[in-house]
Amino acid sequence: MSTTTRAETGAAGTAVAETELIVGGMTCAACVARVEKKLGRLDGVRATVNLATGRARVSHPADVTADELMAVVEGAGFTAALPQPVSPETSDQGAAEAPAGVLRLAVTALLSVPVLVLSMVPAAQFDSWQWLCFALATPVALWGAWPFHERALRGLRHSTATMDTLVSLGVLASYLWSAYALFFGGAGEPGMRMPFTLVPSMTTGTADVYLEAVVGVPLFVLVGRLLEARARRGTGSALRALASLAAKDVVVRAPDGTERRIPIDGLRVGDHFVVRPGERVATDGVVVSGSSALDLSLVTGESAPVEAGPGAAVVGGAVNSGGVLEVRAEAVGADTQLARIARLVEDAQAGKARVQRVADAVAGVFVPAVLSVAVTVLGFWLGAGASAQSAVTTAVAVLVVACPCALGLATPTALLAATGRGAGLGILVSGPQALEGLRRVDTVVLDKTGTLTTGSMTVTEVTARPGGFDRDAVLRLAAAAEAGSEHPVGLAIHASAVAVPPAESFTATAGVGVRAQVEGRLVEVVRPGAQPPEETGRGGSGESLPAATASNHDGEGPAGTRRPQPGAPGDEWLATALRRADDAGRTAVLVHIDGIPEAVIALGDTVRAGSYRAVDHLKRLGLRPVLATGDGEAPARAVAAELGITEVHARATPEDKAELVRTLREQGHRVAVIGDGVNDTAALAGADLGIAMGSGTDAAIGAADVTLVREDMSALADAVRLARRTSVTVRSNLAWAFGYNLVTLPLAAAGLLSPMVAAAAMSASSLLVVGNSLRLRTWQPSPSRGRTAAPASRGGAR
Repeated sequence: MSTTTRAETGAAGTAVAETELIVGGMTCAACVARVEKKLGRLDGVRATVNLATGRARVSHPADVTADELMAVVEGAGFTAALPQPVSPETSDQGAAEAPAGVLRLAVTALLSVPVLVLSMVPAAQFDSWQWLCFALATPVALWGAWPFHERALRGLRHSTATMDTLVSLGVLASYLWSAYALFFGGAGEPGMRMPFTLVPSMTTGTADVYLEAVVGVPLFVLVGRLLEARARRGTGSALRALASLAAKDVVVRAPDGTERRIPIDGLRVGDHFVVRPGERVATDGVVVSGSSALDLSLVTGESAPVEAGPGAAVVGGAVNSGGVLEVRAEAVGADTQLARIARLVEDAQAGKARVQRVADAVAGVFVPAVLSVAVTVLGFWLGAGASAQSAVTTAVAVLVVACPCALGLATPTALLAATGRGAGLGILVSGPQALEGLRRVDTVVLDKTGTLTTGSMTVTEVTARPGGFDRDAVLRLAAAAEAGSEHPVGLAIHASAVAVPPAESFTATAGVGVRAQVEGRLVEVVRPGAQPPEETGRGGSGESLPAATASNHDGEGPAGTRRPQPGAPGDEWLATALRRADDAGRTAVLVHIDGIPEAVIALGDTVRAGSYRAVDHLKRLGLRPVLATGDGEAPARAVAAELGITEVHARATPEDKAELVRTLREQGHRVAVIGDGVNDTAALAGADLGIAMGSGTDAAIGAADVTLVREDMSALADAVRLARRTSVTVRSNLAWAFGYNLVTLPLAAAGLLSPMVAAAAMSASSLLVVGNSLRLRTWQPSPSRGRTAAPASRGGAR
């Protein structure tokens, strides 16, 4: 099990530890307050509980054990456990509970609908209808509402009240009074009809039944709870996705050259391990032998492959694109860069001060206040000489009308409607944090690789030697020479040509380039300044270069011809092409044909279609775009200039991006981050709003609040508009729900609402909230006025 307790020394020299606990059974802010209060009663203990993640972060003296902390939480009526290590196999507990919750809701709905229709529509009532309703309502009152009764009893044992207390009391009071009315109050007569009245009768007569309240209250609250639980279950997906990037086992090479595969947990600092083509580097280390190209885009954001040879540092999680590497482990377990990113994500998720739903925020005051009002109303009417039926009816009306159905539905229904509409627009909203975090966002931090750009290398320019082969011929020959290459540069060149001829005697030298015989010519594709492949070079195919085609060390090609060097007289075109590629932040390779430099091929990551328009729309929405990328200064500046972004942070590590977000927030900015890679997850999780590209990694998507699955980058501006619109809808829902309680509670207490009308008002309130939320299903992003078209030279037009 992973370590969940961290120790440090306090200002007074006292050893202080921090422990994280998984707390189960919390449903509202009153539960959070109770856990924090109980833990806070221990000397030197401070606790912060996150309702959304179900985690408690506890700072305590080192002599206080985790078992003692868990005992306190359990003593408060909740469950407590230490978190298990995050892994792809770790299943979410909420997922296991979901089928039972769905079954309870389905059965409750099936039994409740006939009761609601018969009770609320007098014309549908027939002889003995009330007994049918009672038979249908009984399992709802006892089994359907059992989760509320259970939590209410648990709270009662600890002298506390929550929203569940109101639901439980409202259901039980309505059910018990209805049972009394049916068996002893004359309401059980076969021909009894219950008219729909606004004001309860204060005179003694046939008692009314309130079975619609018995079924309606748990039905609506169960719907809200289920939707809310579904939104919460994705909380741990970011950490599980990060864990999936880590290697599960590793091939360790002993000093005598023997190899054995062991679990990654058995790897120690100083061990030598082998990384073959296509495998992930198991952990951070230094290359001992071998050369290859490493794809670091998922970890560092580098779009171009990085050459790794003896002495080069490598990062765990990088993908080996070429030859075999032997690496000496320099860090393992929690000390690796991948583990540090995971820790940043975990800390950001646990430490975010997400705005809790207003209904939960006032639960600690609202629930006891309603109970006090109900008891006071009961005593007042009994003291005023009203009948017991009238007094109980008024008290039940207070409990029923105050049931938090609309409050519970305000956020999840809006989220559900927004999610459905967003999916149609290529925008996936993953949770209420997207609604709560974007209202005042003024800064958007954008990743480059895979976000503003496609994240894959393509040929952007071919500069042929004047008087030599033409562009298409050079590209065709170079693509043929690269046909056997596993290097990303070679794959991009090969994919850019058509009608590629066959090649012979292919050889690749890591860090230098490739050579092959194509149509009787010697074709070499090498990086600038590198000596072309020698006869001892070995490539992805494992073949050695035949001596007949090897070039000499003195720069002469076959047949003794002198190989022209970049910058020599007559090669101004070559120096110009290389300088132009460098200024644009492109990767350049030289193509030699029979020893003569014939062309410079520039490759780079192309800008996504619509990126310029998306950035322009963000500016029109009043947002400030900031580019943060792991790429170098030149490619970062080139993309920023192309998209009209003035603030650029190049060569940014995952920690740098997370620190940039923290700095911007400390300066008072509300920050949204959009990215696609593992290197973006910490920043995504630490921002007010995280936005991930759907083509990105699972880790980035799991850490984000919004995912863009549409390739068109204009979906980013649409996501901002949809989130703002949804936030407005949620706030209007909450305003209505609270306004409803402010009006109906005094009316019920004054005896001006019967429980049936109270139940109808409660149902109407919920329906209004749902109806308001469903308006989001027809929402359309308003077209920007005076849209600026992307210049023809922009990446989107390439």
